[in-house]
Amino acid sequence: MLKISFTPLIVFLCLLIFIVGSIIGEISLNDLINAISSEEVRFSVALSVKCSIIATAIALLVGVPSGYALARYRFRGKEIIDSLINLPILLPPLVLGFGLLLFLGNTCIGQFINNTIDLIFTQKGIILAQFVIATPFIIRTTRAVFESIDVKYEYVAQSLGLSRSESFLKITLPMAKSGILAGAILGWARAIGEFGATLMIAGATKMKTETLPIAIFLNVSIGNIDLALAIAVIHIAIAILVISLMKFVINLNGGRYGRC
Repeated sequence: MLKISFTPLIVFLCLLIFIVGSIIGEISLNDLINAISSEEVRFSVALSVKCSIIATAIALLVGVPSGYALARYRFRGKEIIDSLINLPILLPPLVLGFGLLLFLGNTCIGQFINNTIDLIFTQKGIILAQFVIATPFIIRTTRAVFESIDVKYEYVAQSLGLSRSESFLKITLPMAKSGILAGAILGWARAIGEFGATLMIAGATKMKTETLPIAIFLNVSIGNIDLALAIAVIHIAIAILVISLMKFVINLNGGRYGRC
C-alpha cells in the first residue's frame, strides 16, 4: 500500500524535474552569462522587480486590513465577499486583464481613472495587473494568520486601556508579522510571474512594458530561443529563492503558518 501511495508522487516529481531540466539543459553557462548581460534582459529584470515590489506594497496595504476584517468580524454577505476575493485566483489572468482593459476603456469611471493615471499600455498598467493578481493571495494568507492568533490577546489589551486600533497595532500585528511576511513573499512571487493580465492591459512592447514573462513570450515568438531560455532560468532561480524564503519564514515560526 505504501508503494502504491508513493507512485503518483514520484511520477509527478519526475515530471517537474523533466520540465525544469529541459530548460536548464538547453542552455550553456556562457550563453546564460551573455544573455543576462544583454540590455534587454537587464531592462526586463529591473522592470519586473520594480513593478512587482510596488504592486506588492499596495497589495499589503489592502490585503492586511482586509484579511483582519475577514478573520475577526462576522457580517452579512461575508461569504459573497470571500467568493469575490477568490475570483482572481480562479479566473485565467488573461480574462482579468481583458476585463480591466474593458473597464478602463469603455466605462466612464474607468476612462476617468485612465485619463488621470494613464494605465493602458504603460508601466503603471503592469503594476495594476500585478496588484489585482497578487492581492487575493495576500488576503488569504493574512486571514489565515489572524485566525490562528487568539482574539483573547486583544481583549486583554483592551481591558488594560488600549483601544481596538491600538491593540491591533501593538499586539496582533507584531504577532502576525512573520505570517504577513510569508504572504508578501507569496504575493510578490505571483506578481513578478504575472503574464496574462499584463499582456492585455500593458501590452508587449519591447524595452517599454517588457517584464520577464513578456520577454520570454516576445523572444519565443521571434525565434530567439537562447534568450528566452536564459530568462526562463532566471525565473527558475526566483522560484527557488521564493521557496527558500517561505521555508525559512515557516520554520522560524515552528510551522505555525504552514497551512497558509
